[in-house]
Amino acid sequence: MPTTRYTHAVVCRLPRSLTDRQPTLDYDRARRQHENYVRTLRDIGLDVIEMPADEQTPWCSFVDDTAFVCNGTAMITRPAEPDRAKEVETIRAVLKKEIGLPIVEVSDKSAKLHGSDILFTGKEFFIGITKWTNELGACAVASAFPEYPCTPIKVTENKHLKTIVSMAGPDLMCIGSSDSSKNVLKRLEREATYSYQILTLPEDEAANVMYINGTLLHRSAKEIPLSFSVLKEKITDFARQSVDISELLKCEEANLNSYCLLVRRTKHIRSL
Repeated sequence: MPTTRYTHAVVCRLPRSLTDRQPTLDYDRARRQHENYVRTLRDIGLDVIEMPADEQTPWCSFVDDTAFVCNGTAMITRPAEPDRAKEVETIRAVLKKEIGLPIVEVSDKSAKLHGSDILFTGKEFFIGITKWTNELGACAVASAFPEYPCTPIKVTENKHLKTIVSMAGPDLMCIGSSDSSKNVLKRLEREATYSYQILTLPEDEAANVMYINGTLLHRSAKEIPLSFSVLKEKITDFARQSVDISELLKCEEANLNSYCLLVRRTKHIRSL
């Protein structure tokens, strides 16, 4: 796997207005967890760009929804929710003006594309076809990055693709052990251009991990006790780092990857 080494992570502080959408959320606890999450990204060695919270956009901390970066190009996604247009404008400005990335837009207004449905293995794309992402969204990714195979994968559960499967290392896919997860894996393996090793975890909620510059970031032992033991036993070739996001995950559709956008800024790109 031609492993991407990331240089930056874009994050956004948690707005208090998020509790209007998620009344069960303990805001202060969630904010502390988010701050620790950001600290962990810095400890891994990323240059973190931290945007202020925007109380007018309750979901603004979910930056992974709004863009995807590959080979020094930023693709602006097209979330299905019309009230997220301001978030898209903000992330576009940060990626273009602060990091200096060229921008690719989704031109088809009928397309729906959500960042948490874009799984990049380093060799190819899999795009989850979900209630948030449609075939036209998958076609937009294929057009933006024609150098990589791009395969749509139908997800029958009410979940994002990266909730079900993620990359846990070079050529290593991580997935849960439920029948529904195994069905998604079968589709992936049937359609994949390349072969991958599979790490199966006992808890489905543990399958969303992030492999960042030689470190595997995953949830804490108290959140995924069975899977934590498996990760400790199986992942021995590179570093692991756990982070508690239990309160943050009370938000609908939230994942470990939801709260940051990983970026590799290539040397030839000039800041604007």
